[in-house]
Amino acid sequence: MKTALYELHKELGATFTNFMGYEMPLKYASVNEEHLNVRRNVGIFDVSHMGKVFLKGKNIKEFISKITVERGEKIEQGKGAYTLLLNPNANIIDDELFFNLGNEHLFIPNSGMQKKIIEWMEKNNEEGVEIEDANDSYSIIAVQGKFSQETLQEIITPLNLQFFGCIELKKENFKIDFNGKCILSRSGYTGEKGYEIYISPAEEAEKIFRALLKEGKKYGIMPIGLAARDTLRLEKGFMLASNEFAGGRNPVEAGLEWCIDWNHEFIGKNALLEFKKKDEYEKLAFLECIDSGIPRHGEDVIKDGVKIGNVTSGGFSPCLKKGIAMAYIRKSHINIGSEVEIKGRKNIRAKIIKPPFVGKDAC
Repeated sequence: MKTALYELHKELGATFTNFMGYEMPLKYASVNEEHLNVRRNVGIFDVSHMGKVFLKGKNIKEFISKITVERGEKIEQGKGAYTLLLNPNANIIDDELFFNLGNEHLFIPNSGMQKKIIEWMEKNNEEGVEIEDANDSYSIIAVQGKFSQETLQEIITPLNLQFFGCIELKKENFKIDFNGKCILSRSGYTGEKGYEIYISPAEEAEKIFRALLKEGKKYGIMPIGLAARDTLRLEKGFMLASNEFAGGRNPVEAGLEWCIDWNHEFIGKNALLEFKKKDEYEKLAFLECIDSGIPRHGEDVIKDGVKIGNVTSGGFSPCLKKGIAMAYIRKSHINIGSEVEIKGRKNIRAKIIKPPFVGKDAC
């Protein structure tokens, strides 16, 4: 599959990779250059491979409260949230953003999860909510970095969105000719200030992408591929669903209890409460390499010659100039500052740290 921006990516000299069935830009320049440009200036991404599902109807908030760990009525119009969908065993099906647009709510499933999420929603839809598969109708552009707001304001009238705020833009909001439907949210996957733009018809995204590239030159804008998107999210300790949630992980193991509102009933709640009674289980830990070397997905984590866990995401941090990793490790072994070894082509000594790996303005 190709996004509506595929030909533009070719024009911009992208190197492509297949990700979840989509031909996506892996990089345009070097991964390090793109990564650091987002941290220091601003970058623009095509993230149209992500899912798009609209919910409509009277009982949306009750439905959201049931199928996610968020209490639906808490999220007012013009606001959004990061949430999790669990199965009855409390395992994470997907982590998603959703936004309350007033007459409808927009959910953003992870790439490759669209069909599964819609089937799950339909299976549990006792509230009669209208579920619309809008995957092919929308493109998504992310603008991320220190100068993301200044860049956007070159083509859109002044923005005043708070974090996780959202708004449906009107024709009069644009300083360029645009006649489609456009939703803007202040969100992203880089740990920097940023925005995501949901555009329909999908083909209209090219006009906005080109305008942002042109007007963003004064702010040092660069197009950014999936490789830098991955290193950016890893430095901030953000999870990748196909890595950190593979194998049936739950929010306690993944360290995501902070996003659960326990003051309502939701699918998986009882199983999760039972799990919390355990004394020992694997939990996500964050490893910063002491030795040179780059940890990789699937490698074993060793302590005193004994395997205590596995790396789920690993790579090189362009900001720290060293290897970093996330790994599931037995809870009793997770002590901030303690050393472990990551067993790859060679053993790499690493220390357990408190996330994120990279703080604000660290680059």
